[in-house]
Amino acid sequence: MPYLLASDLNARPAGERFRELVKAGQMLRLPGAHNGMAALQAKHAGFEGLYLSGAAMTASMGLPDLGMITVDEVAFFIRQVARSSGLPVLVDGDTGYGEALNVMHMVRTFEDAGAGAVHLEDQLLPKKCGHLNDKKLADARDMAAKVAAAAKARRHLYLIARTDAAASEGIEGAVARAKLYMEAGADAIFPEALTTPEMFREFAVRMPGVPLLANMTEFGKTPFFTGEEFRQMGYQMIIWPVSSLRVANKAQEKLYATLRRDDSTEAMLSEMQTRAELYTTIDLPAYESLDASIVATVLPTKS
Repeated sequence: MPYLLASDLNARPAGERFRELVKAGQMLRLPGAHNGMAALQAKHAGFEGLYLSGAAMTASMGLPDLGMITVDEVAFFIRQVARSSGLPVLVDGDTGYGEALNVMHMVRTFEDAGAGAVHLEDQLLPKKCGHLNDKKLADARDMAAKVAAAAKARRHLYLIARTDAAASEGIEGAVARAKLYMEAGADAIFPEALTTPEMFREFAVRMPGVPLLANMTEFGKTPFFTGEEFRQMGYQMIIWPVSSLRVANKAQEKLYATLRRDDSTEAMLSEMQTRAELYTTIDLPAYESLDASIVATVLPTKS
């Protein structure tokens, strides 16, 4: 059903729906969706929520993930992903785009765009991907102030505090920060770039009763684990942040190389989404029916 007719899309705030998924007690699997088409394909595959990665957004714009994009640019991505899928979306809020007032502005903008959840991280600008070296951390109290500002501003948004402290302060530092962020109003914690199953388990044991998010990014510091393995280690949510973009980019790279070599796309046809598959995914017939039902043809009459 097209989003213009789907009565359930905005019936309840996305934050409430996201919170219910977390409270359901099962592992909440959130694949990254870097645009509206990816969101539709993830929904058709059976996922109940999605993740919108800052790294995927910036890379799709041809930019590095250094906190360069704006709140309004992120809102554009949120609108297309949330609107096309109707699913609650967890959005990467980077460092909050500034201090407390900027964080509050971000929260309201993201809610208005259709986000269900956001995570804030305790890095300083220029921030880096959590799996890179030499990350600079904000003072824990300054980060807690941002979390408190986000909690004050939200109407329904589910708030996850991310800490990158494990790399420089160890589990002790990461746990101390996580507890402070929970006291400030976070709903859940995202310990970034843990490197062993022992670290994941210890963090979970040290944060009893707190919903935890795990990041299963490729080519990073975290070994490969399945969603079920993360659940057994004590985590309730998992993201695959940039996987959809990486696969799409690799396919596009092959397409352009083939086109340049052959002066034709014929050799790539078997790897393309067909016209029929595209129209089915975006539900073109439903839109055509909707258009015809509203704008019926009226034949001119002679006066």
